[in-house]
Amino acid sequence: MSSHKAPARGRFIVFEGPEGAGKSTQIARLKARLESLGRRPLLTREPGGTQAGEAMRRVLLDPDLQIAPLAEFLLYSAARSQHVHEVIAPALAAGQDVISDRFTGASVAYQGYGRGLDLQLIFELNAKATGGLKPDRTLLLDLDPGRGLARAAARAAQDRLESAGLEFHQRTRAGFLEQARTDPTWVVINADPDEETVADSVWRAVADLLVADGVEGSA
Repeated sequence: MSSHKAPARGRFIVFEGPEGAGKSTQIARLKARLESLGRRPLLTREPGGTQAGEAMRRVLLDPDLQIAPLAEFLLYSAARSQHVHEVIAPALAAGQDVISDRFTGASVAYQGYGRGLDLQLIFELNAKATGGLKPDRTLLLDLDPGRGLARAAARAAQDRLESAGLEFHQRTRAGFLEQARTDPTWVVINADPDEETVADSVWRAVADLLVADGVEGSA
């Protein structure tokens, strides 16, 4: 009989938030901090994370395309299903932490609250696409949509979602905050302060997961 023990499941951490909230910066900082503790986090994103998902991302974010709300959600769901099957689930099973820039909560906020699609449909298809997989912790970097859009516009040309208008992004923010209000695995982090302050808030929001794994949380 083999004495090899299966690796402990990795931790699944997701960043959500409006455009311009600084997710990419904070994801990179958290990755570095986890690596300093000897962990080996995998960074990924939605839509994307796989060859098929990245192809769908190019379609979904193309500002020159008109995509109906249901078609948009189905494309996100297809990319998510591939993402979980090919990347997220295998990494977690192998004991690797996964940090994803967006996951199911984004569809609830953007396609549900933003586009007005039926929330029950979104919940059901999300569950099917992910096989029921849920993050251990979702970090909502919260920011006034007007400020976030101004930040995003200053760094690059607007993609299809960024150009959807302020009212759309106000609805998506409400959707994010409602999920955080009703799901105890979500933590709301004020994304307004400087990068260092936000990074400290991020660490406080996830350190308990790592301490539970026997990792010191003071690095």
